[in-house]
Amino acid sequence: MAIGMGSNRVRAALLAVAVAAGVVAAAPTATAADTLPAMCADGWEATTLVEGVGNLENLDADGNGGFYVTGIVDGFFAHVDSAGRFEKLLTGLDYPAGVRVAGPYVYFLTGDGMAAGPGTLQRYEKATGAVTTLLTGLNGPNGLLLLPDGDLLFTTIGTTGTPTGIARYRPSTGEYIRTWADLPLSNGIALAPDRKSIYADNLTMRIFRIPLDAPANQVVVAGIPNLISVPDDMEATRADTLYVADHAFGSINKVNTATGASCAIITGLIKPGPMRNPPDGTTSVRIARDGDSWALYITGMDGTLRRLRPPADIDLTPATPTR
Repeated sequence: MAIGMGSNRVRAALLAVAVAAGVVAAAPTATAADTLPAMCADGWEATTLVEGVGNLENLDADGNGGFYVTGIVDGFFAHVDSAGRFEKLLTGLDYPAGVRVAGPYVYFLTGDGMAAGPGTLQRYEKATGAVTTLLTGLNGPNGLLLLPDGDLLFTTIGTTGTPTGIARYRPSTGEYIRTWADLPLSNGIALAPDRKSIYADNLTMRIFRIPLDAPANQVVVAGIPNLISVPDDMEATRADTLYVADHAFGSINKVNTATGASCAIITGLIKPGPMRNPPDGTTSVRIARDGDSWALYITGMDGTLRRLRPPADIDLTPATPTR
């Protein structure tokens, strides 16, 4: 979620609206029931790969052991190689957010902040560094997802007007559906393992399953296990477990999509400094290769890229196995 100038006010205001409307109370209760271990953090190993590089908003694996990342406040699009070397590829961007790798290209969004101008969807060509702007005038675009058919979905917080839900864009034809799914204040987004539906969260602190062929048929699968929360980007495994960044608590929550049960595997990853309301914490999580295994890789507003290795009994094979 956006953390740029004035965006703390955006989060606080939106959360206040959610509480006033009663949507928090209406959300399903998410507890660490028998379907999840009592101590979710047991056995997870956290390692810092990059630190001190600004306010990291999003990431995606490059397929070669590295990552593309965005720095929302500092306005950069960067690459981290497999050795941990950090390089800014583009600077001067207007609050960049979601990023996705698609073959020779990397797609990314800008305009994710109250102080930002209208958002854009842009495409970076890895071989040449050429940048093409595909869409303009977007309403606070945030999370970005590449679908199996090559289409892109992106969520919108609604910083430049009335919230517009989740949009869909087809790179092959340029077709753009501004409100493909009417889910206001949407933030994180992930492909489900059936590859026929997606998960998305929003600032009512709920997670929804949305069929790709019937986006109006949204079903709530879970709530977030904190009284006040800012659910952010997410990733699903082939076993249909979700890992969701919680911006307010600086945590990664493990969510059983069948039962709604959830618990934190790590927490307290908060940007240091003066007290913020809510705090600036984790922003995105991806599953990517870790040698012959899989690990979680997470970004945070503390300017750190971390790897989370799971316990031996956790299967992190992603819902999108091409990574």
